[in-house]
Amino acid sequence: MPLYEYDCHGCKKHLEIIQKFSDAPLTRCPECGGELVKRLSLTSFQLKGSGWYATDYKKSSSSAGSTSSESSNGGTTSTGNEPAKPSKD
Repeated sequence: MPLYEYDCHGCKKHLEIIQKFSDAPLTRCPECGGELVKRLSLTSFQLKGSGWYATDYKKSSSSAGSTSSESSNGGTTSTGNEPAKPSKD
């Protein structure tokens, strides 16, 4: 369950409350009954290590074949379905 942060306008306290996603946000301070305002805070969740990027999943033998075709046509990929060039009439 996520941790939500609130500030109370009445007693000026900072609250950290664990709530479900489906729970309604709190509106009143449990200590003084003042108005609560939900804070936006940074998460401590970080993706570290290998395996978190799209390039980490593209290590197959088929990628070696595409590398040679990229170098032969200037770094662009060709699908073979290029439009015909207009004639110089």
